Amino acid sequence: MERWTHAVVKLRWPILAAWLAVLLAGGLASTRLSSLQSNVFTVPGSDSERVRSILERRYGDRSDGSFTVVFRVRGSSADPALRARLQAAVDRAARILPTGRPTPLVPAGGDVLYADIASTLTLAEAKRYADDVYAAVGQPPRTTAYVTGPASIQHDLDPIFSGDLQRGEAIALPIALAVLVAVLGLSYAVTIPFLFAGFTIFGTLGLVWIAAHFITTPTYVTNLVFLIGLGIAIDYSLLVVYRFREELAGGRTKEEALLRTMETAGRAVVFSGATVAIGLALLLAMPLPFMRAMGVGGFLIPLVSIAAALTAQPALLSLYGRRGTARAPVAGWARSLGVPLPRLPGALESERSFWARLSVAIMRRPLAFVAVAGALMLAAASPVFALELTPGSVEGIPRHPQSVQGFDLLRETIGPGAISPTQVLVDAGREGAVLAPRTQAAIASLVRKLEADPEVAAVYYARGGRFVEPGRRYALILVAGRHEYGDQPAQAFVRRLRDDLLPSVRWPSGVKALAGGGPAQGVDFLDETYSAFPWLVLAVLGLTYLLLLRAFRSLFLPLKAVLLNLLSVAAAYGLLVTVFKWGVGNDVLGLYRFDQVEGWIPVFLFAMLFGLSMDYEVFLVSRMREAWDEVGDNGRAVAIGLERTGRIVTAAAVIMVAAFSGFLAGRIVGLQEFGFGLAAAVLFDATVIRAVLVPALMAVMGRYNWWLPERAARLARVKPSPLEPPAFRATGRENVLVAGEATVSRE
Repeated sequence: MERWTHAVVKLRWPILAAWLAVLLAGGLASTRLSSLQSNVFTVPGSDSERVRSILERRYGDRSDGSFTVVFRVRGSSADPALRARLQAAVDRAARILPTGRPTPLVPAGGDVLYADIASTLTLAEAKRYADDVYAAVGQPPRTTAYVTGPASIQHDLDPIFSGDLQRGEAIALPIALAVLVAVLGLSYAVTIPFLFAGFTIFGTLGLVWIAAHFITTPTYVTNLVFLIGLGIAIDYSLLVVYRFREELAGGRTKEEALLRTMETAGRAVVFSGATVAIGLALLLAMPLPFMRAMGVGGFLIPLVSIAAALTAQPALLSLYGRRGTARAPVAGWARSLGVPLPRLPGALESERSFWARLSVAIMRRPLAFVAVAGALMLAAASPVFALELTPGSVEGIPRHPQSVQGFDLLRETIGPGAISPTQVLVDAGREGAVLAPRTQAAIASLVRKLEADPEVAAVYYARGGRFVEPGRRYALILVAGRHEYGDQPAQAFVRRLRDDLLPSVRWPSGVKALAGGGPAQGVDFLDETYSAFPWLVLAVLGLTYLLLLRAFRSLFLPLKAVLLNLLSVAAAYGLLVTVFKWGVGNDVLGLYRFDQVEGWIPVFLFAMLFGLSMDYEVFLVSRMREAWDEVGDNGRAVAIGLERTGRIVTAAAVIMVAAFSGFLAGRIVGLQEFGFGLAAAVLFDATVIRAVLVPALMAVMGRYNWWLPERAARLARVKPSPLEPPAFRATGRENVLVAGEATVSRE
C-alpha cells in the first residue's frame, strides 16, 4: 500500500483529470439510460418461457410487447357505426407499431370495449412507441380512450422512477451534508465525500449504460445505483478523511498521515468493498436474467468505489492537505466576540466520552448486554415466518397514469385474472395434428376440469381463430383467474394445474400441454430464484468468512461476524412483514400496506446487506485489532476500538440510512420495501449489533478473539496470531478496563 500511495500522489493530477472525465461521461450516459431499461421476469428453460417463445414465433404474439386499447363509451356501446370508428382507431394505432397486429373489439361489459395490439417487440422496444400509439388512438367522440398493457405502463412509470429519485436525493443529500458538517466541522474536507460519491455514482452508471446494450436491465437499477452508491461512497470517504485528520492531529506530517491512513482506513475500505462485492457478484450466477442484471448494477457500485478509494481518495487528500482538511475555528472566533460557547471534550479525553463509558459498562456485564440485545434482534426477526412472496403486482404503483387507469377500468369489468391469464399451450407434436378428434377431446376434457376449479373465472377456447396457429400444431387455451397473477391463490392454481389437472387428462401419444402466461411465469420466477438462493447464501457465508479471516487474522471473529450478519438480515425480513403486511408503515409513515414482498427483494437484500453490514464490522474490528497488537489487552483493545470508531460509524450509518430512506419517498412499493429493509438493517447493525453485541461477545471470548494458529495462518497466507501476546504469555492473565482509569486482572 505504501508504494501504491506514493505512486498515486505523484500522479494525482492525471488521476483526478481521469475521474473528472468519468464523472462527465457517466452523467451524459445516465440521461440516456431509461430508454434501454425494462422490468422483464423471464425464466430460461422453464415451461412458461417455452410457451412465451412459441407464442412469439408461431402466433406473432409477445405479451410484454403488446398494447391494450380500452374505450369507455358514453351511450350505447352496441352502435355499429361507433364500433367501426373505434376499430379504425385501433387499426391505425397498430400500423404505428412495427409487427403490430390488431384484434377485433371485444365488449368487456357495460359501456367498455377493448382490443389488443400484438407485436413481437421486446418490452424495451415497445415502450418507445407508447406515446405514438396513444396519439394514434386519440379520443374518438363519445368515448374516453386509454392505452394500457405492459409496454404502456412501463413507459408511464419511467418518469415516476425519475421523480422518485429526485425526491430521494432531496432527502439524502441535506442529511448527508448535515452529518458531514457535524463530524468534520466547517471545512473544505466536507466536499471530499461528495466528490468521491460523484465519481462512484456516475462511473457506475456509465458502466451500467454499456451493459444495458447487451443485457436486459431493470428500471430499478438507476435508483439503486444513485441511492446505494451515495450511501456507500460517502461512508467510505468519510471514514478515510476522518482517519487522515486523526493522524494529522497526532503530529504526523501530511505524507506520513496519508500513508498511515491508506494502510489502515484505506485497507479497511478495500476489504469492506470486497465483502459487498462478493455478495452482489454471486447474483451474477443466479439462473435468472432479472437477478443477474440487478447483480451487475449492484456489483459495479462497490467495484467502482474500491477503484476510487485507491486512486481518487488519496489524490484528493494529498491535494487538500492539512489546511484543506482543517476545521474552521468558528468556535474560537465566536468566543473572541464574547459568545459563551461551552468547551466540549476533545478526542484525547476519551475516557469521559459516551463510547468509553459504554465500553466500560459492556466489559463489566457482557452476558447481560448479549441477552438484552440478542432478545431485541430476535423479536425484530420473529415475524419472518409470516413472510409471503409475489413475483410482482400492479397494486403497488401510482394509479394516476392513463395506462394504469385503463388497466383498472378493464380489471373492474372483466376481472383481475383476465388481464394476465394463464396460457395453456397444447403441442400436438407435428403440423396439422392439433385438430385431430382425440386431441380435441382431450382439450375439451381439460376445459371442463378447468371450469370446475374454484379459482377459474372463465376459460376461453375455440377450434380456430386466434386459439389455433396457422400450422395447426399448437392450440392455446386462455384461463382467467379470480385473482391477480401474483396473488397467493393464483400461484396455488398454477401448481394445481401442473401437478393435478394437466396430468389427469388422457393426452394422445406425442401430445403434451404446457402452462405459461403471467401466473405461471411468476411461479417459475419464484421457484427458480429460491432453488438457487440457498447456494448463494452458502457461497456468501464461506467467501466472507475466508476474506475476514485474512482481514482480522482470527478464527472466531469472522464466525461471529457471519452469524451476527445473518441475524441482521433476519431482522430486516421480519420488519418488512411488520411494516408492510401488518400495516404499521401505513399507519405511521403512509407507506403501502401490502401483504406480499416482491420475490427479488429478500435475495437482493441478503446480498446487499451482508456486504454493507461487514462495512462497520471491518472498521470497528480492524481498529480493535490495531489496539490489540499495540497493547496486548483484550478489554482495552475492545474499548479503544469502540471509542475511536463509535462516533464515526454512527455518523456513517446515519448517512447510509438517509440514503436508503430516499426509497421510502418513492411511489413504487417494491422500492419502498427494499429501501426500508436496507435502512432498518443498517440502523440495527450500527447500533444494537456493532455498538453492543460485538463488544459484548468479544468481552466474553477474551483472548480467543485474536487467535489464529500457525497452520490456519499458513493456509490463509497471513501472519499467525498466538493466543496471547508474548508479554502476557507467562502469567496467563488478561487485563480488563474498569471505569476508564485502572485495570484489573481476570483469570
